[in-house]
Amino acid sequence: MNTAVINSPQTLEETGTHRPLLEGLALKTLHMETELTLLALAKKMKLNLAVIEEIFLRLRKDQFCEVKGLTAGVHRIAITSQGRDRAISLMHLSQYVGPAPVSLEQYTARVRSQSVRNHEVHPPEVERALAHLVLNTETLTQLGTAVVSGTSIFLYGPPGTGKTTVAAALPKIYNDAVWIPHAVEVDSQIIAVFDSGIHERIDPPGSVEFDERWVLCRRPCVCVGGELTIEMLDLQFNPLSRYYSAPLQMKANNGVLVVDDFGRQRIRPEELLNRWIVPLDRSVDFLTLTGGKKFDLPFDLFVVFATNLDPATLADEAFLRRIQNKVRLEHVSPAQFHVIAQRVCENLGLSYDPQVVDHLIHLLSKEFKQELRPCYPRDVFRQIVWGATYEGQPPKLDRSTVATACRNYFLSAAD
Repeated sequence: MNTAVINSPQTLEETGTHRPLLEGLALKTLHMETELTLLALAKKMKLNLAVIEEIFLRLRKDQFCEVKGLTAGVHRIAITSQGRDRAISLMHLSQYVGPAPVSLEQYTARVRSQSVRNHEVHPPEVERALAHLVLNTETLTQLGTAVVSGTSIFLYGPPGTGKTTVAAALPKIYNDAVWIPHAVEVDSQIIAVFDSGIHERIDPPGSVEFDERWVLCRRPCVCVGGELTIEMLDLQFNPLSRYYSAPLQMKANNGVLVVDDFGRQRIRPEELLNRWIVPLDRSVDFLTLTGGKKFDLPFDLFVVFATNLDPATLADEAFLRRIQNKVRLEHVSPAQFHVIAQRVCENLGLSYDPQVVDHLIHLLSKEFKQELRPCYPRDVFRQIVWGATYEGQPPKLDRSTVATACRNYFLSAAD
């Protein structure tokens, strides 16, 4: 696991962030709290106490704060009326209050140092991560090869063949950790990056002091579907709070971004592909602040396009060439279907009966004219559990309940 500690900056200069921005952030924090010890202020801003003392001396010199006493040998300070006026003025520019940001240069260097392209992947890691799925050796090899590339992959094939399930499992292959910043500063503007809904926090090893502006996390996985819009791929500026939220691909940096049901988004496929054709080719993304300033940052993520549509109808040859890994997921064999059915039974508390599963296979192929899709055991057996719950009876897997479940699940039987 990649747990190399990021050393905590000991001076304002070592933070790499503009001094006025940090002083303003400290003043706004004091404005919100009225009175704090320097240690409490350091914890809120995720900075070393030595750095906070530097900031305090400057704020005190400008008469923006004053000392109220000592608590456990540490100054307790409060904002002055002059400081409050200054803080209110700063709040009109940006209402961000929280951990101090890292610089764009620091962020870029960190992302590149923990790149998905630097992660070694071998068959045991792939087999472990996908052990809950029933996949043949060839497919596992294709998926492992794609992950090694650290670039992108098209997962395509008929509906119900497990594309979404496979895509969601791919991040489990990465058995290490990366550092994600709370926020990044660009041209004195703050971009919030860490998202507790996406990033899974891990406790750093031991009790070694580290730069708390960064959070140690598992490699991120961002999954979007039909709700995806072109705006979600650009900086999200909140006109009320006056600071930015990172776009999806920035939050997914050093991890995996899954575009599920590709081709069914609220934006046209070609619009999405045009937006990403350069990042996918050069591993660099370009973003724009509201004032018009453009900047570049790493596009370091494994992008998964999952679709049941024909990729050739969604993208031109130039784009398909940039998606260098393409894996088609097919229907399963009767033997694989049995393995899936047995696992589903274990998860749902049903007694597995191979003869009943053979009957289900017969119904699917003969009566309902269906191919054997990996999703069918789960979907059909759930119908059995739901029906039993409604009737107040324990669920039972037999020919009768399977037949009833199929009639409920499929639109109609074929003639």
